[in-house]
Amino acid sequence: MPSLDLQNAILDAWETNNRVTIFLVEHLPPELWEAKIPGAPRRTMRMLAVHFHNSRCMWLKTLGKPHGIAVPRLVDRYKVKPEDLISALQLSGTGMLNLLKFGCDQGGSIPATSSYVWRNLPLDVGHVLGYFIAHEGHHRGQIVMLARQMGHRLPSEVTDGLWQWSRLSREG
Repeated sequence: MPSLDLQNAILDAWETNNRVTIFLVEHLPPELWEAKIPGAPRRTMRMLAVHFHNSRCMWLKTLGKPHGIAVPRLVDRYKVKPEDLISALQLSGTGMLNLLKFGCDQGGSIPATSSYVWRNLPLDVGHVLGYFIAHEGHHRGQIVMLARQMGHRLPSEVTDGLWQWSRLSREG
């Protein structure tokens, strides 16, 4: 049996996750973009979608910047347009890919930085990848559930599309 190239598997898994997140943002109905989240009326679906990018940027600043990894600009959670968020997600997705690649190149772990004070996330690339994918999956699920609660059930092409990792993995 051929050996599995773990670095490529890790990087490919992140790229597919990024495509899934972008797919959801691309398919959010315009009327949901400004919709207020039930139970949190000062937050909108836009703010929840922006969290994908801005959270990535925070992690890149904490774990990557001290190692020379570029950190994209944050986006305005009150004003960003969907197409601008999609562009930003492509940039932060590349940044996260670079962070994971750096960890692979460092023997499988991202060296801790002085900025990393939380210390609840093991910095081996397997845990880092798992954490980031779980985080985004959690928020994708929130968006789908909130859309339904607000009377905008997303079409099955969208909700089913979130699980089409084989197809999305080939779209790189």
